[in-house]
Amino acid sequence: MMHRIGFIGLGQMGKWMALNFLKAGCKISVYDIDSQAVEFLVRNGADAGRRPADIAAQGEVVFLSLPNTDIVEQVIFGDSGLVHAAEKEMLIVDLSTISYLSSVDMAHKLKSMNIFFCDAPVSGMETRAKEASLTIMVGSTQEIFDRIRPLLEIIGDTVLHMGPVGSGQLTKLVNQLLFDINAAGLAEVLPMAAKLGLDPAKVCQVITTGTGRSFAADFFTPLTLENKFDEGYPLKSAYKDMINAAEISARHKIPLPLTQATTTVFQMALAQGLGAESKGALIKVFEKILDVEFRRKEAGK
Repeated sequence: MMHRIGFIGLGQMGKWMALNFLKAGCKISVYDIDSQAVEFLVRNGADAGRRPADIAAQGEVVFLSLPNTDIVEQVIFGDSGLVHAAEKEMLIVDLSTISYLSSVDMAHKLKSMNIFFCDAPVSGMETRAKEASLTIMVGSTQEIFDRIRPLLEIIGDTVLHMGPVGSGQLTKLVNQLLFDINAAGLAEVLPMAAKLGLDPAKVCQVITTGTGRSFAADFFTPLTLENKFDEGYPLKSAYKDMINAAEISARHKIPLPLTQATTTVFQMALAQGLGAESKGALIKVFEKILDVEFRRKEAGK
């Protein structure tokens, strides 16, 4: 398989997706502000660009895997952005998790420039990025989806066309909000269990096998027992889910009371300086209130 593609954003997820394209025989040009990440891909056969516009000049399709909406907009429309060197009908595929409303706006703006845009956020964390087993939710026309599906199947094993542009981001947000609500629920309830004398390790066994089970419980609770809060997306970055949900709720007059409560928990955690830690660290908000820790006895302080 030989495709000429660009890839911008070689972070925790992006570098593995780019590597999997290389392994599949694609010719890739890459860009990132992290020179070490670029060097890693170059050692594996990629070409490097000095700015986003360089990547536009070399790729038929350009993939983005970037931290937030502002950076995506800068990479596309900024002084050295993709639009300054893009060929007509070039396709930008945004794998980032960003604002649904902004994705729709960018697609309309790019269409007026004869550039195609689709949103294709991914779910699965770093392990599945390495394994090329991501779930990918695509917002695009059917024609564009048919065009890029073979490429997306290189990096994911579940590739779904969710509807028009923006639908991928909206689907990802739905998934993330449910995850966030579950994480906030664990943060609130588990310190109560410890405060009232239950053994945290045994509680963990129950909630990872019983009806209270969730992905959040399976992922975060065993780590919490060992006092580990550095695995998973940092809270300060994940907070964008809350912002995007509030924006949609306000724009479309949709009540989201549990989401708003979860937003408050996130805000309390950020106010306590926990932004660099994972969503599992939400539990520290309520541990502080109750003066207790939900830890395995030998792992506690």
